[in-house]
Amino acid sequence: PVYINNNLSRGTFKRNHEGDYHCTEQELKMMLRDANEAGNDRLILEYYTMDDIDIPTLERYRIMFKTDNPDHVWNELGHEEFLKQLGGYAINRKDGTEGLTMAGLLMFGKGLPVRERFDNLRMDYIDKSHLIGDQRYSDRLTYDGTWENNLFNFIRMVLPKLTSDLPRPFKMEGVVRNDDSLQHKAVREAVTNMIIHADFMINGLLRIEKYDDRIVLTNPGLLKLPIEQIYHGGESKARNQRMQNMFRMIGYGENLGSGFPLILNAWNEKHWIKPELLEQPELMQVKLTLHIQNEPINEPVNEPVNEPVNERQQTILSIMKQNPSIIREDLANKLGISLATLKRELTSLRKEGYITRSGSDKNGQWIVVSK
Repeated sequence: PVYINNNLSRGTFKRNHEGDYHCTEQELKMMLRDANEAGNDRLILEYYTMDDIDIPTLERYRIMFKTDNPDHVWNELGHEEFLKQLGGYAINRKDGTEGLTMAGLLMFGKGLPVRERFDNLRMDYIDKSHLIGDQRYSDRLTYDGTWENNLFNFIRMVLPKLTSDLPRPFKMEGVVRNDDSLQHKAVREAVTNMIIHADFMINGLLRIEKYDDRIVLTNPGLLKLPIEQIYHGGESKARNQRMQNMFRMIGYGENLGSGFPLILNAWNEKHWIKPELLEQPELMQVKLTLHIQNEPINEPVNEPVNEPVNERQQTILSIMKQNPSIIREDLANKLGISLATLKRELTSLRKEGYITRSGSDKNGQWIVVSK
């Protein structure tokens, strides 16, 4: 930081739209940490060793790594050497000390050591979509002792929940379905960005909130680049460069400086409201809001459809034959489509005489009619 009167603690100011103000001690420490071009997460954590790594978490990561990099020489390494190559374990050449880095513990550590070393940090996912009555939330993931609360587990568990309601394309590549849309990639990018730009050394909450019409991601820390430059793209200054590399090696995170434009392009493709990136200095946090609009229904559901059974309808009939009692919600999830889209397909199949239903919506069964 630039300061006056030879006084770092009292002479450091920051400019906002209203004027200049004294930086707090926490802001000053953040500036000093951010001055390190090598990033924050390279810090070796004294007394934290491979015993503090949750091996099942690391093995899950290594499976994804091998899938994306099948011929990589690191696949043959032991866990400790593999972490060294990733930057999750390091040796200080000057004094010979070694141990887990901040990146290694936060990404793959056991829950208790993570909470002990980073008791200033919380990870929280809350789903406030599809609420019924006075329900406060429909799903939540927080520190409850049921999972090893490291960053990799958090992302691995939250992403499917976060993208479950996004429209999915029905696209086959041979016999394998490819339903990874540009919007799904954008959400992965947003979640990855939240982690690689967070300041895990300050008190804060890594929080993801899902609503019917938006996704809100909040991380501790402040922006290292002006908002206008982030929207434009072309530059990236990640606080956590080792974590950034760990994610990139399994296909998460775009090339330097192209991540936020990817999000903007994905939202523009759907003509959704432009994502809002907001810095909140008073809370020492950054918030990203991704507005989502429900898939529009273009055709009235009571109009007869005279087209022959399409590929998606054939899949619906096949699932119904195997599981006649499947409910609409589960059927939509299996197909990766919205409930509104499924209802249109069911209306079409009923009008064309391919299916009927016996019994109630909850306890009845589908009957596939041979034609």
